[in-house]
Amino acid sequence: MNLRPASAPVRAIKRLLSHHEIATLLLLLSAPIDVLAATPDVASLQEYGYVEIVSPTAGEAKVQLTPDGDAVLRGLGVT
Repeated sequence: MNLRPASAPVRAIKRLLSHHEIATLLLLLSAPIDVLAATPDVASLQEYGYVEIVSPTAGEAKVQLTPDGDAVLRGLGVT
């Protein structure tokens, strides 16, 4: 029996996250952070598609959650 509607996307955690990576996702939930303030965990989260680097203005780069990163936090019951 499939309880998921046919139109709903399937999102799965690609791997287990460390507590540091989860903390980084929680920080990004409230607001994007400056790339220069990013921790090494951001690189692994970006590799798995949970965060992305955006440039809201010229010369400014920020790290923010992607929809997949947001889905991870929803799965944890945070949002």
